[in-house]
Amino acid sequence: MGRTYLVEEGVGQYLSELSTAGRPCVTGLLLGQCSPQRDFVLRAVRTPPREHSSSSPQPAALDEEWITTHATQVARMLPGGLLVLGVFMIATPELSKDGQNALRKLIFSVEKSLTKRRLWKPAEEEVSDRAALQICSTTKKVVCRTYDVQDPKSSGKPADWKYQSALSASWLALGCTVNVNIHIPLLATSPNHDLEKNTKNGLNRWSKQIEDSVFLINGQVKDDDAELLEGQKKLKGNTQSSTQFCDVKVLTQLGQGSSARSTATVQVCSGSINLRGAVKCRAYIHNNKPRVKEAIQALRRDIINTLSDRCEILFEDLILNEGPQKKGFGREYHVLPQRLFVPVAGSSVMLSDYRFGDEAPAEVQERFGEMLDQAVQAEDIHIAEGIST
Repeated sequence: MGRTYLVEEGVGQYLSELSTAGRPCVTGLLLGQCSPQRDFVLRAVRTPPREHSSSSPQPAALDEEWITTHATQVARMLPGGLLVLGVFMIATPELSKDGQNALRKLIFSVEKSLTKRRLWKPAEEEVSDRAALQICSTTKKVVCRTYDVQDPKSSGKPADWKYQSALSASWLALGCTVNVNIHIPLLATSPNHDLEKNTKNGLNRWSKQIEDSVFLINGQVKDDDAELLEGQKKLKGNTQSSTQFCDVKVLTQLGQGSSARSTATVQVCSGSINLRGAVKCRAYIHNNKPRVKEAIQALRRDIINTLSDRCEILFEDLILNEGPQKKGFGREYHVLPQRLFVPVAGSSVMLSDYRFGDEAPAEVQERFGEMLDQAVQAEDIHIAEGIST
């Protein structure tokens, strides 16, 4: 039996609009959440048009690099619990013949790119199927298949694609603030002091601390297999005001436990990198009997992702505005971008983005329009953090 995808009705309307737009071939991403029983599709976003690109690309000649880059940018804008579930293609009958082969190739390319930048490893029991959705723009026929991205030789399996009303309102939110104070020594024996490489090494060590942290949900330690809402009254209704929110505290260990043996090492250092501040983190879980383990995993990954993503954005900005890094040993001070949240229309879920202090709201609005094909009003942009973080 194949996987079932429960899809927000608004996604169907969006795909229908794309199919009548008159373009011979349109590609894009499917965004949502995996669960052991079924997957939930919250959004679909088309691949932004590329300047000087062909107006009618053949499936076999799709711009794989451009689509993969788009997926990487969109993944940064997803809070914990949400991910790129797959890819879609809307094409004319003439261009649909090789569609599944093209989609299969895209799925593996996108997953490879996203996996490469993660600082966490997927759990053994985690769902590794990704969706390839193909729609004929003439007949409106929908074909959904899944591919196991852990198996390079995976062949497509049929999947059910079912629309459901009010799916986007059925979510539980978790949030926390994590104080960050990471010290990364720079060894004197190192041939150069590559800021990005050393920072990533330090973040890798820090991410292991987060993996080992204790999470208090509404002030309580809960059993992994317990239901997240156990002992709580479930709110009725599908409006945004009925969204249930869990306040989470993250307790990190000060040192290794007594059972772990460690050896002290003295190293000569010529400098250091320090990351300090407070980061706002958020995750969403579909409210169909969510388990504590799934909720904590979603929030834990958001904590790791948000700091890693900010550092990546900073390095990209430095390269763009300052050119290649200079090999010097002077003191430098950089402010990581702030996190902000923007609501998904008609949903209790909020998507995320980052902006530097000198960026105007119009730039955020433009980014949402380009990356997520979503019009955003300036008053809907919620700044989560102060400029000092």
